[in-house]
Amino acid sequence: MRSVPNHPTHDRAMTDAARAAPPIRPVPRGLLYVTAGLTGGLVMVIEILGARVIGPFFGVSLFVWTALISVTLLSLALGYATGGWLADRHPSADWLYGLIAAAGAYVLLIPAFKVGVMEFGLGFGLRGGTFVAAMLLFGPSLFLLGCVSPYLLRLAAADMARLGRTAGVLYAVSTAGSFAGSALTGFYLLGYVGVSNGLRLAGALLVGLALLHFLLARRWAGLAAAVALLPAAAVQHGLPSVTLPDGTEARVIAAQDGFYGAVKVIEYRGSHLATREMIIDGLVQGGMDASDGRPIYEYAYLLSRLPLAVRPDGRSALVVGLGMGAAPRWLTHAGIDTEVVEIDPLVHEMARRHFAFPESIPVHIEDARTYLARDGRQYDFILLDVFNGDTTPGYLLSLEALEAVKSRLSAGGVLALNLIGGVHGEDAMLPAIVRTLEQVFGGVSLHPAYAPTPGQPLAGNFVLLASDGPLRFATRPALDDAHPLAASVRQLALLPPVPVDTTGATVLTDEFNPLDLLDTRYKESVRRQIIETTPHEILLAG
Repeated sequence: MRSVPNHPTHDRAMTDAARAAPPIRPVPRGLLYVTAGLTGGLVMVIEILGARVIGPFFGVSLFVWTALISVTLLSLALGYATGGWLADRHPSADWLYGLIAAAGAYVLLIPAFKVGVMEFGLGFGLRGGTFVAAMLLFGPSLFLLGCVSPYLLRLAAADMARLGRTAGVLYAVSTAGSFAGSALTGFYLLGYVGVSNGLRLAGALLVGLALLHFLLARRWAGLAAAVALLPAAAVQHGLPSVTLPDGTEARVIAAQDGFYGAVKVIEYRGSHLATREMIIDGLVQGGMDASDGRPIYEYAYLLSRLPLAVRPDGRSALVVGLGMGAAPRWLTHAGIDTEVVEIDPLVHEMARRHFAFPESIPVHIEDARTYLARDGRQYDFILLDVFNGDTTPGYLLSLEALEAVKSRLSAGGVLALNLIGGVHGEDAMLPAIVRTLEQVFGGVSLHPAYAPTPGQPLAGNFVLLASDGPLRFATRPALDDAHPLAASVRQLALLPPVPVDTTGATVLTDEFNPLDLLDTRYKESVRRQIIETTPHEILLAG
């Protein structure tokens, strides 16, 4: 067999290319794997925390997650392309860890400039603003982290014959890191560290990784620069106090990130009145007079009083969703044996510490759907007051969920729901909920918890009642203790139920439940009102 001689021109080209290629200083293989795992994990940490940074301002909705996922994918894609280009031109570990240090420095600064960025994003509308804010807050760091994978491969692939194996191990380690980052953030970091501190921790880890490389490689200038960045991780901001245009002082007295949302307690003090509110992800969950504990919003009275006016002989109640605890506290005071189901232990803690919620009322820390699905005690009243962001979670309003609710009601028992939505229009939410309830209960009635404006579409806060028994008031609703700020509740209780046209409305099921896509324009108007009326420092405190 004749051997093929080497082509001299080819050999010369290979020699010239090898001579032109800059030498690659060896990097410890273990450090490369640590880098792949840690940066892969922190990409997921930044993405998950990002939704919680934006949520209190723009709301926790499908649009927020869409913006965060889109920004993450776009930034990483641009980072992969740029990182490959840079790695071929500057195949140096110093460049790689310089990029990582820059990503960490940017993450460290996010808590400091997030308010200004989100205010700037508002100029693009709510949906556009969500995307712009996500891009400005998280795009740069995710772009820089996207540069890491091709750089690692370039530095690790000294033996071209093992390129596939090397790439496979690096991507496996990076993906394992992403898994760990997702799990640790969702199960531990959010609840025990919080969003801002979580970002500071992520930034410090990235800077610390760069510092480790510069130390091992004895790059003293890079080491000094990395050390100089670390103090930014220790910067903390106190809870804000803001004076409103009318002279009222708004002060955040408690703010903590939980597994299910950012919970804040805000106290407003004016010349004649002090009120206290609980807000979760920017949405008010209840308010009371700080001096006597009476609720200051109409829905809190209607939700607890209307069911008892329908069935005054009821003796037991289950409240789903604690909030500040106004409904269960009043029901217990009225002699009703009351229990509460609340998914978030942080809400329970805040209600006890800041809203005088008594420890004597049993609170089950559990998801409402699983609690209601179990065989157990039946109640004369079930009050459902649950919000995730700007709407009630759809899985609690599906046909299957409402059938589970009915199974826990005694004969003739009354279900009361606190809802925010519209009555008219193709994308109105309430017709779908009413029609779904009508599949389960014999009687359904809708009661406004606000004063409707003549000639305007009906959209706002409503209390919806459902029962297999008659839904006529057997007695006058007990509203003599209504707070002056909620004095209109007496007139609202006398209004006839709002008729709802359910023709063509969707029956919500676990299989098909488009609740997040209904009333989007109204939800955006609510969120816009929140942003316009609440100081941004208050919304983003913590």
